[in-house]
Amino acid sequence: MKRIILTATALVVVLAVGAAVYWRAPSASNTQSAEHAEHAGHKDDEAGHKDEHKDGDSKGDGDEHGKEGVELSVAKIEAARIRLEKAAPTVLHDTLVINGILQPNQEKLVQVTPRFPGIVKDVRGKVGDRVGKNDVLARVESNQSLTVYDLVAPLAGTIIDRQIALGEYVGEQKVAFTIADLSSIWVDFSIYRHDLNRIRTGDTVLVDPEDGGPKIETTLAYISPVGNSDTQSALARAVVANDGQRLRAGLFVTGRVSLRQKPVGIAVKSSAIQTFENRTVVFVREGERFEPRNIVIGDRDQDHVEVTSGLQAGDVYAADNSFVIKAELAKGSASHEH
Repeated sequence: MKRIILTATALVVVLAVGAAVYWRAPSASNTQSAEHAEHAGHKDDEAGHKDEHKDGDSKGDGDEHGKEGVELSVAKIEAARIRLEKAAPTVLHDTLVINGILQPNQEKLVQVTPRFPGIVKDVRGKVGDRVGKNDVLARVESNQSLTVYDLVAPLAGTIIDRQIALGEYVGEQKVAFTIADLSSIWVDFSIYRHDLNRIRTGDTVLVDPEDGGPKIETTLAYISPVGNSDTQSALARAVVANDGQRLRAGLFVTGRVSLRQKPVGIAVKSSAIQTFENRTVVFVREGERFEPRNIVIGDRDQDHVEVTSGLQAGDVYAADNSFVIKAELAKGSASHEH
């Protein structure tokens, strides 16, 4: 009986101790949840620090670089030959480029022939000489009368050809001198058949002698009613004043016929247009800086481009050598990346 009582007492003690242990010790699942929560808290803190650092860097870039552009002093602008112009209204011209050759004005040209056959006793005129009307060009001894007569210039001009020499026998059909008044000159253009219906007499044409000087503005005075079977082209002619003898017969020139005109509100020089970071831009001068201004372009001609959006009249921009600014801006972007 005593043994039974002792055994029951021991069992009660064991159960009591077990209950106490169960009450005080946390479960494994609760422990893991606490550890996971603590670990997540650390991650949130790290993410918060990273976001804070990232925001700080982004703000720093904006403060450091500000608006897109590059500073160039007046001295650098002059050294790079960057020419500044203002965006302004202009007139665009639809044009046709044609090739031509300078010819003496045949209406102011004369060929001088001897009046009687004979021997050339004296030659006074040579090619390139300018002569006045009735100036003596040569003296010829007539075979009939054996008298010497003068060969004179019938008009004032320049001797462009001479076909006699001292002591030579000349006849009445031989051209001795050719004299041309070069104060005006013909410009003969070749117009190909597919362009003939685009031009009319009276059309304005800019003649470029390609000598470095300014172009000469004139009009088409004549278009041939027949064509050339060899070249499949027709002749169009302009008459040009030749003050100072700038134009020389026999040389090639180019012409630009104005076919259509279109007034536009804002235009810039063609050389000002650049592509920067896949954008069409013009470099606008703002204080000491050039900034790439995004633009939308419209029609164009040889010299100007219409700007339909992005510029206002009076905006100062880099008209020539704008690629220098583009290169400077690209260098600045590359150094920032490093």
